[in-house]
Amino acid sequence: MLRQLSRFVIVIGALVAVSTSARAERGNSDVQLDGQTIDMMVGDFMRDHDIPGMTLAIVQAPYISRLVGYGVSDIDKRLLASPKTLWNVGQMTQAYTAVAVMQLVEAGKLSLDEPLDKHISDLPEAWREISLRQLMAHASGLPDYSKQAMFQPAAEYRPEEVIALVKDLPLTSLPGTRVANSATDFFLLGLVIERASGMSYEEYIIRNQIERLNLKNTCFASGFAERKTEVEAKGGKHRKFLTDRPYIDPTEVAVGSTTTNGKSLVVPANSQSGSFANGAVWASAEDISLWDIGLAGNMLINKKENRDFLFHAVKLGDGSATPSHCGWRFLGHKGAMDIRGDVPGFSCHLSRFTDPSELLCVTLCCNKGGVELSELARRIAGAFDRKIAPPVSPQLMKCMESAYSAKATADRLVDAFQSQGVGLSTRISLNTNAAKAGSELPLTEQLTFESTEVRLQLMLRNPLASMTLQTTILVWQEPSGEVWLGTRDTTEAAAASGINGEGEALQQIENETEAAMAYAAGACL
Repeated sequence: MLRQLSRFVIVIGALVAVSTSARAERGNSDVQLDGQTIDMMVGDFMRDHDIPGMTLAIVQAPYISRLVGYGVSDIDKRLLASPKTLWNVGQMTQAYTAVAVMQLVEAGKLSLDEPLDKHISDLPEAWREISLRQLMAHASGLPDYSKQAMFQPAAEYRPEEVIALVKDLPLTSLPGTRVANSATDFFLLGLVIERASGMSYEEYIIRNQIERLNLKNTCFASGFAERKTEVEAKGGKHRKFLTDRPYIDPTEVAVGSTTTNGKSLVVPANSQSGSFANGAVWASAEDISLWDIGLAGNMLINKKENRDFLFHAVKLGDGSATPSHCGWRFLGHKGAMDIRGDVPGFSCHLSRFTDPSELLCVTLCCNKGGVELSELARRIAGAFDRKIAPPVSPQLMKCMESAYSAKATADRLVDAFQSQGVGLSTRISLNTNAAKAGSELPLTEQLTFESTEVRLQLMLRNPLASMTLQTTILVWQEPSGEVWLGTRDTTEAAAASGINGEGEALQQIENETEAAMAYAAGACL
């Protein structure tokens, strides 16, 4: 135990023993962190996660100081990812929906405390008194239609067909008592927007957000026909740009992908009707940044108190607060918040650092689903301002900041693994052990979990895996109050132990661990 404690004391000590090469001043040209440039970070990340294409946008308000595309937006046609490439932003659509609701509140057409049945008829009895405020906060208790076995993301649906997927299911909790993300909440808010505005959800977003901010590369799937695709057929040649101006620097629509048996495969796009107000928006990283800057002022929402409503923790009926709202997650780092999207074929992430000393935002969009982008976003932000970066180098561990206290984060981590059928082996308070050894540590817990089925199969093939691929996660609190989770990179641990040829199994283990950590950290998905 003392040897184990000593090892983690070294790790905690390393949390503050980091490079200070990145300077905080705006306009800093030395944008690297721990010896890595941003291009190196992105390149390594894309290779490690088998991502075909990605776009990055950096905001140093009011400037968009960096826009760059990496890889390909379409694995068949080999079209390049560019600053204009359109990505399905997934559940980030919730932020656009929430803005629409507040616009209608300001117009006097909605009130947040109105019951749902004022706007939508023929709802189950248990749904009728749920308020718009509770839907916005994901505190409705409504079951998630997108998680039902019968739901097909690429299929077309009428609203009543979506509601039918969950209308006979019981509430998961009493309204106003618990926050749990449900696509049903924002699907219903989309219908409310249509009833209150007298126009379709799509038309309302286009008129009141896309056109108001002159967003050239934000649309819904119905707008794809207006886009100029440089190569029109598989195996075609780049030639139209030689004779037709719209094909110079075209706006391509990214095609989603997944990895199966080590090969990238195309994923059918989500239907607009099935994702609706929960996930139907397509946008470029540049346009997401423009929208984000517009939201900071009064171009979208006039009154400061109405903007502030979107960006504050949810107050539950018992007086407790949950650090999320309208799809946004609020972190311990002062002024930090983020929102993510994860749908078949696509992952997107927007990190905002709104403290006046920082005013930095990072947007990442890629054409592979299930990718946790928060650590990469923090490292990129840290290249501009070191105090934003993760407190530990990725060479030591992969980590992400939590929106919860250290104890609550550890508890949520246990819940996340138990939901996968994986039990807790040990939970050690390193503070207690450090005190016995005459030392002090920040609030720190080490959790080790039983092996998942994938790990067990890997251990049967290679006994070394039982020692090197144990799921051990560290949860700790920084002196600043920020809470972080960290674990050793699975692939690197395997390579160091001579475990080769297990790429797919290792990636699945990595995905399972990242999903559990993301839930523990308060990710809304």
